Amino acid sequence: MNSCCVIGLGYIGLPTALLVAKSGLKVLGVDINQDIIDSLKSGKIPIVEPGLSNLLKEVTISGKFKASTIPEESDVFVIAVPTPFKKIDSKVPEPDISYVLNAVKSISPFLKKNDLVILESTSPVGTTEIVEEEIIRNTNFIKGEINIAYCPERVLPGNILYELVNNDRVIGGLNEDSGQLTKEFYAYFCRGKFYLTYAKIAELVKLTENSFRDVNIAFANEMSLICDDYDINVFELINLCNQHPRVNILNPG
Repeated sequence: MNSCCVIGLGYIGLPTALLVAKSGLKVLGVDINQDIIDSLKSGKIPIVEPGLSNLLKEVTISGKFKASTIPEESDVFVIAVPTPFKKIDSKVPEPDISYVLNAVKSISPFLKKNDLVILESTSPVGTTEIVEEEIIRNTNFIKGEINIAYCPERVLPGNILYELVNNDRVIGGLNEDSGQLTKEFYAYFCRGKFYLTYAKIAELVKLTENSFRDVNIAFANEMSLICDDYDINVFELINLCNQHPRVNILNPG
């Protein structure tokens, strides 16, 4: 692996692109927002995150990172675009994977046989398989000629660089080779452990982790409201509850 193209330069894509560049690979960061590209070319970070400005300067001076609105040929393509919710006929919101599909369409003309495509966006179960279907639809490749995997991030804003490097990763390949190649790629800049599985499991792992935190944060917030009614310090309450060996309540927020 010598080159990488990261599609989507937000809170996940940009730090990832800069870390990959620091590891020694040639990186092209791609975003459809021209203002973001112009900002990066002028040496300015379009998001607020400690350490990014210095890292951008370092990899720009080294010539390992550049930014553009158009992808180019690479060995690895990382898709880190938004997957917001959308309402259909005013009913229950559904995940919108159109940004993912547009990203796949944008990289399709630049794919070579045996390239690696990694989806990082939080996505519904089955999205990685849809990525493969879209690649086949947009190219002359057949199933298995492009390596495809899902590898979600696990980061906390304000500490993203540290967590991208040190947190463990779950890697879900559409086949064994895709998983192994993805592990080799992240090993360039990740020091955490790698857990290899299949794409659908990895997709559901990410959704389950998010749901677990949502439920626990909601519980902590409800306890905060109850404490307000009784004039009780919720943080003292939670601290005392967490002395139980099998209780670990989050703080409200």
